[in-house]
Amino acid sequence: MGKRGKKETETPCKDTFESLPVEGKTPETVVLLLSSPEEDILIKACEAIHAFAKKGDENKVSLLGLGALEPLCRLITHNNKLVRRNAVMALGTMATNGDVKDALKKTDLIPSIIDKLSLEEDRVVHEFATLFLASMSPDFICKVQIFDNNGLPPLIQLLSSPDPDVQKNSLEVIFNLVQDYQCRVAVHELGGIPPLLELLKSDFPVIQHQALETLELVTTDKDTRHTFREEQGFEKIMGILTNTDFSDLHAEALHVVANYLSDSETLQLIHEGGGLTRLMDFFLTPNLPEIQFNAVKCIARVAQSSEHRKLLHEQNVEKVLVDYLSVADISVKTSTCKAVAAMSFHLSSKDRFRELGGIPAVVEGLRGESIELREAAAHALANLTHNNHLSAIAVYEAGGNEILVQQLHGSCPRTVANAAATLCNMAQKELIRRSILSHGVIQALVEPLKSTDTQVLVNTTLCLAALACDAEDREELLSAGGLQPLVNLLRSYHKEVLQSVCLAVIVCASDEPTALEMCKFGAVELLQEINQSVNRRSSFSESAMISLLKSNLPVKYSLTDHLASTDIVRDGFYDAGKARAGQRILTLEEFSKQPVNQQRPIIVFNTTTEKKKDSDQQKDETQPVSPAEEPWKMMDDVSLQVLVKETKESILSLDDEREQCAALARMVSEVMGGAVEMEKLHAFPWVLHLSELKFQLQSNVIPIGLITRGIYCHRALLFKCLADFIGMSCTLVRGEYNRAWNEVLLFSVDPSSNGRSSQPSRYLVDLMHRPGSLLAVNTPAAVQYQSI
Repeated sequence: MGKRGKKETETPCKDTFESLPVEGKTPETVVLLLSSPEEDILIKACEAIHAFAKKGDENKVSLLGLGALEPLCRLITHNNKLVRRNAVMALGTMATNGDVKDALKKTDLIPSIIDKLSLEEDRVVHEFATLFLASMSPDFICKVQIFDNNGLPPLIQLLSSPDPDVQKNSLEVIFNLVQDYQCRVAVHELGGIPPLLELLKSDFPVIQHQALETLELVTTDKDTRHTFREEQGFEKIMGILTNTDFSDLHAEALHVVANYLSDSETLQLIHEGGGLTRLMDFFLTPNLPEIQFNAVKCIARVAQSSEHRKLLHEQNVEKVLVDYLSVADISVKTSTCKAVAAMSFHLSSKDRFRELGGIPAVVEGLRGESIELREAAAHALANLTHNNHLSAIAVYEAGGNEILVQQLHGSCPRTVANAAATLCNMAQKELIRRSILSHGVIQALVEPLKSTDTQVLVNTTLCLAALACDAEDREELLSAGGLQPLVNLLRSYHKEVLQSVCLAVIVCASDEPTALEMCKFGAVELLQEINQSVNRRSSFSESAMISLLKSNLPVKYSLTDHLASTDIVRDGFYDAGKARAGQRILTLEEFSKQPVNQQRPIIVFNTTTEKKKDSDQQKDETQPVSPAEEPWKMMDDVSLQVLVKETKESILSLDDEREQCAALARMVSEVMGGAVEMEKLHAFPWVLHLSELKFQLQSNVIPIGLITRGIYCHRALLFKCLADFIGMSCTLVRGEYNRAWNEVLLFSVDPSSNGRSSQPSRYLVDLMHRPGSLLAVNTPAAVQYQSI
């Protein structure tokens, strides 16, 4: 071992006798001599074996092949002290070879070696016995044998040996043992902390390093940290950190400090004693990158609890972090970003970090080539901007929005997730949101929607919900192919993913085109399945269904058999009948392309007439288009157009709301075949009429304006359509057996109140038997109208 600050001198020979070399003997002969009954020969043979083995691994392997292990293992318990000593020396030296170690594992030699650690044995035995154990202790089975055979107590005693080789070897064995928690606790209970701290004063750097590494492991235990504090451990570590001659020890010392300060009580005591101030001064002292790297890791470790973050903030730790962000070393920058992310859970720390100008430096980390640095920088920005609009603005002003969008294309899931989270945080400001959108974020979010990483999915969908607030943004998502992967995520069983997806669905369903597209991909059926599940259902999934159906009234009517007065039907609305459980409701185009069948017709509303453009007309004249290539369009309904015009002219001219309702009811009845007596309803030829229309049109889809023989369901549909066109409020409700009706909310006028209106009441509108009659809800007449 190299001694710190002192010139190496030759170590005096520990032998107590003059060695008598065995001249003219081969290794084979010397190994044979290990079985001699004469003690002098055994002494000289073991010494020769040791001298031969220490010359190199080749010699150790040669001795193994010659069978030297078995007699040496036997000789360490010989009655003669010199024989025992020399045998231990030979075994300790041979055990440093891998092949020899493998052979020794098959023996039960460890208990005998541990016996040689007693204080009655001399230092040479201690040196080579501990060397033997140091060689064997990395193996798990050997560690268990050392521990189970009470090897720790004598090893801890030998830490105070005057022989540095014994100290080093014993320390190495203990270090290997304390990789396991049980041994860490035992080292503390056996009084191992004081001698470990004492070894920090060693003249040999290798011993100091090993002592610090061992302390780093054992101080993960709370009780050990308590003893460490009682033994003035922090002061001794700070003594190393403040000594420039010990700069090679600073990295390991900081690891011990990180463990020690992770305890709240300890941190508070250190803070009260001025220890934190001294530590911050050390952090701000110019140092090597390796020391800075470990210093900032120490900060990140301590900053894992809210109490610790508060104390660190009071010590202006943000100044340290901002300074470290300017360091050229990538590993230092990366660790600093991680520490910033940890400290950013403290609100005041976010503000302080921004005030010190740290955010541009973190944003700059996103531009680097290092994957680890980009990941850490994205994490720091996500935490800095969370619920902090000033930090979000600072990221925007530093050009972060563009580079964050680029990170969404990255291969590292953590970077993608945190970039999406940061963009989501920034999108709360409209100006920033528009800027983010201008950099193609919608297109960039599509691929992360296909990820298998749950945090990526959560953050991406939340980001989408924050950004896709306008129709053009949702149209871009539609054209970019993002709706299908979004809908596919409704199959997730991960609660947080499912909730965030539902939020995105709520936003995207705000307009009809995206709602229709999501329904085409099975969103309705998936949400039905979710809302029927006890474990998966939530207020988010229920709101998503409501939002989706609100923008797709045909599907809503099929599923719920009810349209509220606020559900305003428009061109393209169709009645596909009551939906079967689990069956996807086809679009109008899909219904139109089906061959004519025997099922009920699909009734559609359309008051527009599509005019061909001049370019389309020229194309028709010059180049015929096959039916398969011709784009689908709704069938024109001239009759409905005329009816809407007539309704606006005749109904809106009436002043009384009741009279408007009654007049519209009479108009609908007249168009649909007039009043039909209850007793003669069975003879009304509506079924034949609809069949004829299907045959004439060669389609299952029938424009409502063509129906001249309709019953409850057809008349209620037409009434709702015309009422919505003129702004009259009414519902549409489907019952059983082709029954359907409309409810209106009207005020009754009390003659005794001088014309003032009373509370509004709900009425059913009779469209079949006494058209124009208003039936108060829940009265016998209303109930009879609703049922057979």
